This record gives sequence, structure tokens and C-alpha cells, in this order.
Amino acid sequence: MKLKDLIKNLEILDVTGDLDLEIDGIAYDSRKTKNGSLFVCIEGFKADGHKFIPQAVENGTKALLVQREVEAPEGITVVRVKDTRYALASVADVFYNHPSSKFKLVGVTGTKGKTTTTYMIKSILDVYGHKTGLIGTICNKIGDEVLPTDRTTPESLDLQELFGEMVEKKVDGVVMEVSSHALELHRVSCSEFDIGVFTNLSRDHLDFHKTFENYLAAKIKLFKMCKKGLVNIDSEYGRQVVENAECEVYTFGIDNDADIKATDIVKKQDSVEFKVHTPWFNGEIHVNIPGKFSVYNALAAIGSCALMGIPLEYIKEGLKNVTVPGRAEVVPTGTDYTIIIDYAHSPDSLENILTTVKGYAPARVISVFGCGGDRDKTKRPIMGEISGKYADFTVITSDNPRTEDPSAIIRDIEEGIKKTNAAYITIVDRREAIKYAMQIAKPKDIIVLAGKGHETYIMLNDKTIHFDEREVVREILAEMNLNA
Repeated sequence: MKLKDLIKNLEILDVTGDLDLEIDGIAYDSRKTKNGSLFVCIEGFKADGHKFIPQAVENGTKALLVQREVEAPEGITVVRVKDTRYALASVADVFYNHPSSKFKLVGVTGTKGKTTTTYMIKSILDVYGHKTGLIGTICNKIGDEVLPTDRTTPESLDLQELFGEMVEKKVDGVVMEVSSHALELHRVSCSEFDIGVFTNLSRDHLDFHKTFENYLAAKIKLFKMCKKGLVNIDSEYGRQVVENAECEVYTFGIDNDADIKATDIVKKQDSVEFKVHTPWFNGEIHVNIPGKFSVYNALAAIGSCALMGIPLEYIKEGLKNVTVPGRAEVVPTGTDYTIIIDYAHSPDSLENILTTVKGYAPARVISVFGCGGDRDKTKRPIMGEISGKYADFTVITSDNPRTEDPSAIIRDIEEGIKKTNAAYITIVDRREAIKYAMQIAKPKDIIVLAGKGHETYIMLNDKTIHFDEREVVREILAEMNLNA
């Protein structure tokens, strides 16, 4: 494809060189450049792509897309634009022939519930007989084929390439998590969303967005891109999303009037049942994930699938059989107490899982959790206070310390739990923390391992250490049985 065709949708500030160059690849990492590729220079948080122009040229690149004036060797075409992050999304979309226009695309955004909602939608579409793509935190999928992932929403070039692969493999629909980072950094720009979903909003990612207003504004961007929107009107910020949306909007909720509404909710230990009322159908729903938050996620999935024309019978079947790794996941132990793994790593999500479990726990709730390093520090004491309030006993430990001192993170959490006068202990080593919780567990107690969920690693300094809590629990059980 000629360079002039690739950049046809961009607002060009200036050009040096030949626009009739043939481009057969795009890269934003200079190490992946080659002869015939276009190198897009991104100003990242740790490195500036403009500094790697010499390496890209050495690899054979003949064209550069930049956002500031640069020096380039003779014979190299330089195209300057205002924002290369947006430009990368645009040229990628053109290069892969607008793949997102060739299937139904559903984007789910919000602080919590994104993963579960996307899994619910995929489960329904699978039952309906659609071949479905999934893009998100746990993994990417094309039908049953599992692809690895290292972030909630891929970079725009990688996303469009993945969309292109999904088109080749004849998917009917794609459902994806859309993070606030992705919206702010143009990772999903130029994607054609048929449906956008807003689950909720609570304090998170302020290390990146700086203010809560910026965080909300990033989420709202999805509803300026999609054709139809679904908004949780029970969320404190749902009304603002509706008011700022530039698409046809439907609402869902439990407590307020909504287009898609749940009533007669029955909470069980391993599931939840309710009646759903919509403009298209009414019916009884069974979801095999417990908790009120599962009702909200299910309403979002029901609305999305109804807008795609999926009949109620398939929706009911899909929700009855959905499974989501690391979300209220019960670990088989063969003991007289229960262990639940959940990804809860924000104040709201921790409160959700603890209050849900507390609602049906026949004995004590033991909370084991930590907070990530190099992330929003303000939520640490808040989460400490929440665990102190809702758990009968708390083990404060490490999560992903990254470059921070794990003990310092724990001290931040302690500031909050001390306000509650609750019983707790601090154990830096997460494996030892889990072991301690299992050793003190009494019959019918429920241990909640919060924060890791589907993750199978711990990030410490510059290392990624294998750590799968399911394996850890099995190993500790074996040790305890050996020493019994």
C-alpha cells in the first residue's frame, strides 16, 4: 500500500520526501522495523520513539511518522502530524482494511465488571452459534483459540492486526474490554463500535489520570465512538455518561428506573436469580456467579445481546453456564472451609466481594489482600478500612510490589484498617500469608484471596515471578497433610 493512501485520513502538518513509497508493514517499536515499513514515533512514558529513528533507518525503514521536527537521512520520507498515537490507530485501521467494520463490535468500559461482562456476552453469543472474538485482561480468544495478552486493551496497531486476524477466521462478533488508558491513548480510535457499555466508576488509575474528572472523561469517550450505548444508571456517574453520550443510549439498573431492569433478586451462595424487564422481552434469569454485582454485569450482557437481536432463550442459557477465571472462583480444597480467589484490587471491588461473601458466610470471613506498587497510593488505606469493616480477620500482604518496598505498601494499608479496630496481621510474603490464613481457618470459614484473580505471577522489582494461587493452595494443603 502506498504511503499517501495510508495517511489519507490524517491531518498532515508537513511532509518531506516521497509519498508514493510502497509500505508493506507498520511498526512503533524500532526493533520490529524492516525494509519497506513505516516507523511511527510514539512519545511513551519511559522512552521516546523519535530517539530510535537511527535504528529504524538502519533496519531499512524509508518512511517516518512523527509529531515533532526531527533530523532524518536523505531519502527518508518524514510525515509530521499533531498526535502520532492517533495517527498510529488511523494508519493501522487503513492498512488492515477497516477490519472492525466487518463484524459486530462491543466495547465494555468501567472500573470493575469489564471482564465478567465480556465473558457473559461471549458465552451468550457462543450458545447462539456465533464465532466470537474476546479481547481483555485475562486473555484474547478467537472462538475457542486462546491467545496470550499483556494488557487489558492492546496498542492500536496490535489491536487492528488482531481484528484483521479475526476477520480472516470469520468471527461474527467481537467483545472487548476498553480501559480508560486505551481511550485516552487512542488505542481504540478508528474502531467501529456497534455497542458501548458503561459498567460503573470508582476510584482507580489516578496515578495515570491525575484527577477523577479526567478518569470519567476518558470513559465517556467510548460513547462518542459507538452507535448504541448501554449505561448503568445506578452508578453515581451514569447520568453524566448519558448526558455526554453522542449515540443512542439505553440504561440498565436495579434501584432506578431503567430500560433494562432487574427485580425479585434472589442471592445464593454460588449463584443469583432475578427477573429481567426489557423493551424486547421479560424473563427469569439464573447466573452461576453470586452477588449483586453479578446482576449488574448480567444486565449489561443481556442488553448488549438484545441489541444484537439475540433471543431470550439463548441469553438465559449463556448466563447459566458462564465461567470467569479469578472472579469469585472457588478453589477445591477438600477441607471444611472454603477458599475463594477474586481479582478485586480496587476499593469498590474489594467491598463487593467481601460483602457478597459476608452475606452468605456461615462462619468467619478471612480476607487476604495487598495493593500494587507504583500505582495509586491513595486507595491503600481505603482498602484497609474496607477489609477491616467487612472481614472478620484480615491478613495484609503483598500483591505486585513492582519497584516499591512491600513493607511500605503494607504500612499504607494499615493506616486504614487501624481506624476500624479490626483484627489483622501483616505478612509480607504472599505465600506465607495464604498459609497462615489456611492454618487459622475453622470449619465453615471462607477465605477470600483478593487481588490476583486470574494472574499467575508476582511482579517484584524487574522480575516477574510465577505465582498461581490455585497451585499455591494445593501445595500448602499437601504440606499441611504431610505434617498432620
